[in-house]
Amino acid sequence: MSQISAHIADLRKSYERAELNEDASKADPLAQFDQWLQEAVSAQVAEPNAMTVATVGNDLRPSTRIVLIKGYDARGIVWYTNYDSRKGNELAGNPFAALQFHWVELERVVRIEGRVERVSDEESDTYFHSRPLDSRIGAWASPQSQVISSRSVLVTNAAKYGAQFLLKPPRPPHWGGFRLVPDRWEFWQGRKSRLHDRLRYRTESGPDDSQVWVRERLAP
Repeated sequence: MSQISAHIADLRKSYERAELNEDASKADPLAQFDQWLQEAVSAQVAEPNAMTVATVGNDLRPSTRIVLIKGYDARGIVWYTNYDSRKGNELAGNPFAALQFHWVELERVVRIEGRVERVSDEESDTYFHSRPLDSRIGAWASPQSQVISSRSVLVTNAAKYGAQFLLKPPRPPHWGGFRLVPDRWEFWQGRKSRLHDRLRYRTESGPDDSQVWVRERLAP
């Protein structure tokens, strides 16, 4: 074991950059997310669009991976992937997921939970054709999450599909977008003495059976 293993419990950081209170936060969690994401981009944090996606398989084992958010609006949060990947198969069996953004430099975390659906073929086509050529070929070349004998499999596949499709590879039928429709958000702002700010938004039925957002503070 390295020396760090003996001292890792001693690592400490005091969070003192900002605060998050009910008066200054948005009533709509999407608006709050939009503000924080804009601030993360403006602060030039490393990959502000990177998020963890957590899914659960039929064996009830959770798994996580990092993907990049590619769109968000009132309908939900969108990312793109191989539908035959582990996350794709797990979402097919259990269409619920959790997302997490961690902007370390701003001492902020956003957690989002909800049901997941596929985006339309039209949306997937539009995004696919906006990608660089190498990325489009890569979507064909990689049998994501499957065991391969060596990296040469990927290189060989990329050469094969590059020669087959030239400059116009179509979107693979196994590749497209997912949209998480949030029913719960949490915004975490690090604070001094571990008395962090946590605001949760959850849906609740309104007087006309519409869904409204309820904002509440959680103990850290």
